Amino acid sequence: MRLTPDHCRPAAGIPTASQSAKVGPMRILLTGSSGWLGRFLAPRLRDAGHVVVGLDVAPGPDTDVLGSVADRAAVECAFAVGVDAVIHAGALHKPDIARYPAQAFIDVNVTGTLNLLEAARSAGHDRFVLTSTTSLMIDQSIREGASKTAVWLDERSGPLAPRNIYGVTKLAAEGLCRLFAIQHGLDCVVLRTARFFPEDDDTHAHLSGENLKAVEFLHRRLTVEDAAEAHVVALDLAPKLGFGVFVISAASPFIRAEAAALRSDAAAVIARHFPDAPELFAGRGWVLPTSIGRVYDARHAERTMGFRCRTGFADVLDALREGRELPFAHDPTYVPAKEQQRMA
Repeated sequence: MRLTPDHCRPAAGIPTASQSAKVGPMRILLTGSSGWLGRFLAPRLRDAGHVVVGLDVAPGPDTDVLGSVADRAAVECAFAVGVDAVIHAGALHKPDIARYPAQAFIDVNVTGTLNLLEAARSAGHDRFVLTSTTSLMIDQSIREGASKTAVWLDERSGPLAPRNIYGVTKLAAEGLCRLFAIQHGLDCVVLRTARFFPEDDDTHAHLSGENLKAVEFLHRRLTVEDAAEAHVVALDLAPKLGFGVFVISAASPFIRAEAAALRSDAAAVIARHFPDAPELFAGRGWVLPTSIGRVYDARHAERTMGFRCRTGFADVLDALREGRELPFAHDPTYVPAKEQQRMA
């Protein structure tokens, strides 16, 4: 059974507030439970002993409440079963810019976040995890590659000037989390995740498909499994962290002293770190990039949260050497659940 705001009562298998105490395992409200991250994060949370209450606009095996976070009634419906914490992974994303008006991004990414924060504060929660994006760190000059060196991006980068409505609204959502942490003592952890989507990039002309994803593990990608794990770690640590913003990406082998060389001859820099990379790529019919314009530095998450992505570029090369399946998902036919529902 699925819940909707018009028919809001606990679905089978979801304990209510009176059936469970906030000790040890928790009841986690997971927004975006039918999305790409949600399908990996929900089972990982259950493996950690938690009960998952899924909220999404599209049905799915881990979705218990059908509705939008922009709808306060849907949020209240989800909270009615009794939840102890929120992982807010639901959002409109960059590819949605071509499908939805700017107001929809404000409604979902900003108002939806505010609805959840207010409900969490009223419920007396002590932790809230927001899935944000490294995309909001990219301004137009970075996008156009104006710099003669690769740009190093970490939590101190700024001032931030997002280049599209997606980045603007996610930055606003981060600001709301900071405000609730300061004004209401709600411990909020913001995870600026790098790329982990399975579909093709709709903007990159030089590299494509698996080739592009493999290269991005050097500087701007992680697996969806690592993204899910980062959220579980953040959930556990939130009361100790208070408020924190963390870049989450596979560990890069590069150092800042290589910034100029990465911009002018990235293939040579890669070959210095991984001497057999050119041969392994050629054997797959792939090419190394000639230039890398940005590097996401995830060391703050490792130092502060003790979190480091398990999968990196070296694992991609290991798979190529051994003829194994690649350690990341690639599905050019992937269509988000909400879009499948719209097209049905």
